[in-house]
Amino acid sequence: MATKALGAEFLGTAILVLFGCGSAVFAGEYIGYAGISLAFGLAIVTVAYGFGHLSGAHVNPAVTLGAWVAGRMPPGLAVGYIVAQCLGAMAGAGVIYLVASGMGAHAGQFGQNLYAPGALQAALVFEFVATFIFVLMILGTTSRTENGLVAGLAIGLTLTAIHLVGIPLTGTSVNPARSFGPALFAGGQALNQLWLFIVAPAVAGVVAGFVHRKVLSQH
Repeated sequence: MATKALGAEFLGTAILVLFGCGSAVFAGEYIGYAGISLAFGLAIVTVAYGFGHLSGAHVNPAVTLGAWVAGRMPPGLAVGYIVAQCLGAMAGAGVIYLVASGMGAHAGQFGQNLYAPGALQAALVFEFVATFIFVLMILGTTSRTENGLVAGLAIGLTLTAIHLVGIPLTGTSVNPARSFGPALFAGGQALNQLWLFIVAPAVAGVVAGFVHRKVLSQH
């Protein structure tokens, strides 16, 4: 079962990066911020209903860290999830690279996360707060079995809303793996700024897991 769960996390994260970042790279000029936001949201809905029964469809190290701190999974499995997610993000970004490499207009654009010069504080605050809300919402929604049929939709809509606010600020990460894959192919400034899109969401995930376990959990 663990192998299937890790495979689901790999494939799910690859799909999230391919659809979400791919929409920005190949269709961004046509669909705008709203369309890109919806692409990320629909991608997570697809993954949640397709792979949720196998792994919970975290597809995000911040979510996995939150689940671990909340007491929902052992640390060894959490590490496996995070590795699978990062590899999946690389695979999704790799597909984007293979397609975009023959399109000069998109050279160097792989949906990477970036913040403007002088906007470090704004990026840190947004990524932490948005990830905290996202992970806390996921933990709360999935803690009730009666939410099973609508959980994926609720999570997807939340991610859409977060992207609508965050794309102009950072491109919206709230997911270290989603940032890691594209940054490897983009290089340059994306790699230089990658630390923020790893640290802020990861810390937020841990804090959300702690808050859920100590304050909001019904157990």
